Order: sequence, then C-alpha cells, then structure tokens
Amino acid sequence: MKQKAMAILAAAALALGSATAGAHDAARHAGGIQAKPDKAVKADFDIVHAKVSTDKNVVIFHMAVSGKAGKTRPAKTGKLAGSNVFSYVWPTTIDPYEVGFERGAGILAMALTSHPDFDDTPLYDENGDGKLDNDGDLWHSHWVVLKPNEACGPGALGVVDIPEGAKPRLPRTWPGFPILLDSPGWDPTFKGETVEVRVPFDDAGVAAAAKFDGVTAGLRVNASVHAPLLCVVDVFKVASGDLSLPGKPNQ
Repeated sequence: MKQKAMAILAAAALALGSATAGAHDAARHAGGIQAKPDKAVKADFDIVHAKVSTDKNVVIFHMAVSGKAGKTRPAKTGKLAGSNVFSYVWPTTIDPYEVGFERGAGILAMALTSHPDFDDTPLYDENGDGKLDNDGDLWHSHWVVLKPNEACGPGALGVVDIPEGAKPRLPRTWPGFPILLDSPGWDPTFKGETVEVRVPFDDAGVAAAAKFDGVTAGLRVNASVHAPLLCVVDVFKVASGDLSLPGKPNQ
C-alpha cells in the first residue's frame, strides 16, 4: 500500500514538473512573431518564434527553432573567397545611426554568425587560445546594415559595401572590413531550441519603438572578394513569411 502511494506521488510530481516546464517554455515563447514548424527547413534554422524585448537599457533578441539552435555551422573551405556564413538575424527599423553608422544607411540587423574561414572580431578571443584571429567558427554577434543588391541576385540583400576612399561614420568596434559591419562582442546564449543575445543601448527606447522580424540565412563572400563583398544567398526561413517586419518589441 505504501509503495503504491509513493508511486502515485512520484507520478504526480513528474506530471507537475512537466506542466511547470511547459508553462515556462510557453511564457518564454509568448508574444513576438509566431511561426509554424516547416519540415522542409533544417530544424536548427526552422524559426518558430522571434521576439525582441527590453529590460532597462538592455535589448534582448530572442529566437526559437524547432531543433537545437546553433547546432549546424558551415564547412570550412580553406579560403575567404566563396566561403559561407550561417546566421540568425533580427532585421529592424532602428536607424543605423543609433549604433554608430550613418543615418538611413540601410536596414539595421542584429546578426549571430558562424564562418570558419575568416575571423571578423579582431578585438576578441572567443575560444580563449590567446589568438584573436582564429575563432570565426564560434557563434558571435554583429550589427550589419543591409540593402537590396541586384549583384547578389534578383531581389537579394547584401551587406552594404564601403566604396574605396569613402569614410562613412562607423562604430568604434568596426572590424576593418570594407562593409557596414560592427563586431561589438556581445556573446549569444544558446540553450536547447533557443538563442538569445543581450545588447546594451544608451536608450533602449529606440529599440522599443522599432519593428523587427526574424530570419535564418546563409551568406557568401563574393568569389572575387570584391563589391559586393557579402551577399545573402540562401534564406532558410523568415519568421513573418514575407520580411514585413511586423514584430513589436515587448509585445
């Protein structure tokens, strides 16, 4: 009798724990942009939820996928030209000026990227081996400025190039590449199906007033390493379905 009672209590505790975990997950994935799983998309890039929220001066970019976030990274090719970049991206309507670029320079996006053939975070040693130029394969954060660029393909987006001799306004952590790219060094957090990155702002209100979307994509360095330097060549999934940036932070 005692054993039966204990078994019932154990089952009840397990059920309660499962219900609590489910409630926790539901709370984390509430609001934002909801998307249905798509078996045609690789699970770790199959967006089911994208959200942006603020906590005092910190903006939290959140994404959930139907598989294990961050699991897949590009294969190394051994050279920069033609190499691949995998990314989790939050395009926004925030003016690029707010993070150090020129006003109206293009579409400002927070991007988490992995690319084993080059390192574009020269200020940081992500793998802790004492070298600053060999850890591009580890997921890391960037601000990128995007614009439609037909040279990348019909209707495709590319990271905005900096023409030779031009001296546009750039963030202090610009890594030196001739494109509108910033390497601010904020570490992403991957946990199960979710990925998040917390970004400090002088005024998080500029993000709270913006709109956003969620995208997973493959980019490629131009085979000639020339303008356009970095193109979006393979969109895995768009949270909204049409890149309409319908998301509203804190909702």
